Amino acid sequence: MNAVTALLVIAVVYSIGDFVAQKTKAVCSMLFVSGIIFMVGFWFGIPATLFEDAVIVKLAIALIPMLMIHMGTLMKLRDLKEEWKTVIIALGAIVAAAAALFIIGSPIIGKEYAVPAAGPISGGVVATLIMSEAAKAKGLETVLVFVTLLLVLQNFVGLPVASVCLSREGRRLREIFRRGEGLTADKGSKAKSNPEEPTWRLFPATPKDLQTPFILIMKAMLVGWLAVMCAKALGGVINQFVMALIFGIVFYEIGFLEHKILDKANSTGLALFALLVPIFMSLNKATPQMVASLIFPIVVAFAVSVVGIAIVAFVSSKIFGYTWEMCLAVGVCCLFGFPGTFIVSQEVANAVGETSEERDFILTGILPKMLVSGFTTVTIASVFLAGFLVKLL
Repeated sequence: MNAVTALLVIAVVYSIGDFVAQKTKAVCSMLFVSGIIFMVGFWFGIPATLFEDAVIVKLAIALIPMLMIHMGTLMKLRDLKEEWKTVIIALGAIVAAAAALFIIGSPIIGKEYAVPAAGPISGGVVATLIMSEAAKAKGLETVLVFVTLLLVLQNFVGLPVASVCLSREGRRLREIFRRGEGLTADKGSKAKSNPEEPTWRLFPATPKDLQTPFILIMKAMLVGWLAVMCAKALGGVINQFVMALIFGIVFYEIGFLEHKILDKANSTGLALFALLVPIFMSLNKATPQMVASLIFPIVVAFAVSVVGIAIVAFVSSKIFGYTWEMCLAVGVCCLFGFPGTFIVSQEVANAVGETSEERDFILTGILPKMLVSGFTTVTIASVFLAGFLVKLL
């Protein structure tokens, strides 16, 4: 398939996913719908090399730091000071999922499946690789396929749950906004800071006439490059994408980066188009035969994990004062992570909010929590958890 045709196929699938997400008020996420289409499409004729043919894979990976920088310009530190609660909820969720798999799942599907399942379910690619390498070293080929399928299919579990929960939370926030409580939606919170003004102005503001797409993209790429170099200099102690998020927040706070910098550069949509590719690339591995042979342990693993997460969400809602729906959405972030956390939040805000002010208010209420949870679980905590559980395999 030539590159233009491959890109068109990807764009058509994305657009169908977006259409369904809009019509269902984000109950069926764009990522979920697109993932189903890609997986079934690979079974019935879409070339397995679709994403490679589109010559977009390397670009997608290279753009991740820049998009992380953009994410950092969406949030001010003052507005994130309360998110320690989210971190605790997210950590509790992945621990509960792992415990439920080990205690409840082991007698049903066997320890050889229950323990490695915690890798992909608690996080993403790195945690799965840790479990996969251990399975390969022990000659457990079926387990190797099993964890790969969990990684491939986890979006299909986490995203619908998050979409439904966030849709309900979004409607609650919309009603709060309509009652005139827009600036004080969170109990005890103060008025939000002006997002266009940095907390500490160390760099002069870029004149409006110089805020062109190329200049803004260059600034975002420069900070992304600095973050990647810093992560390498530290020997990878901090993941380069986490470092990029940190740099994005810092350089936004000191005035070098503009608020929503890629939006101002009219580049967010194209960047997301490329960034979704790594999520869907692995779907060409999920053949019907593989899915059929492992469907029972897969269903049990996901069901047990979600039950564990739901219990923690219920308890957390009582302790921290968040709604149960918000806590559950935060908890299941480990099943999809970034950019799913970003996209599903945007989908819900756009679908539920009826004015730009309502959409911004809803997004402000859910996006920071989803982002913090995604990075807490997928990028950091899951790796430590997988490193511990691999010893039990």
